[in-house]
Amino acid sequence: MKNRVRKTDLPMNSILQKRIGKSDFVDCFVVNSTLPARKAAEVVVQFPKWGRALVFLRKILTAPFGLSNDGPMAEDKVGPFPVELDTDEEFIAGFNDKHLNFRISVISQSGQVYLGTWVHTHNIGGKLYLGMIYPFHVMIARNALKRVAALQA
Repeated sequence: MKNRVRKTDLPMNSILQKRIGKSDFVDCFVVNSTLPARKAAEVVVQFPKWGRALVFLRKILTAPFGLSNDGPMAEDKVGPFPVELDTDEEFIAGFNDKHLNFRISVISQSGQVYLGTWVHTHNIGGKLYLGMIYPFHVMIARNALKRVAALQA
């Protein structure tokens, strides 16, 4: 299937590879698409209505713990995520918070777009949080890449 989202390994040329520690969480999905990395990242953060509802629920549930909901201030952001790297092939955004550090990587190469996620937890709160959101993370990532595949450069 042309637009099927598949689970895969984070490409070895990803800048995120340098960050991956022994106990870090990393996952990656891929879909056929010719969109440039930044354009694909902009599509990724345009959550559908159900995704926005989940983000709103997260905001309510995490408010008592002082977790960031809109990301830190930054000159260049995509959605709530400050941009860390923006090249022709790879776009990285994310931030560090009390409970974990995370980055998303969007890579466009050889007619495919990869969406990778790296998470380094700081404490038990980060591990619990990651465990609770994981099923939603997968749904959101897969949906994001389906929307990427529906567009062409």
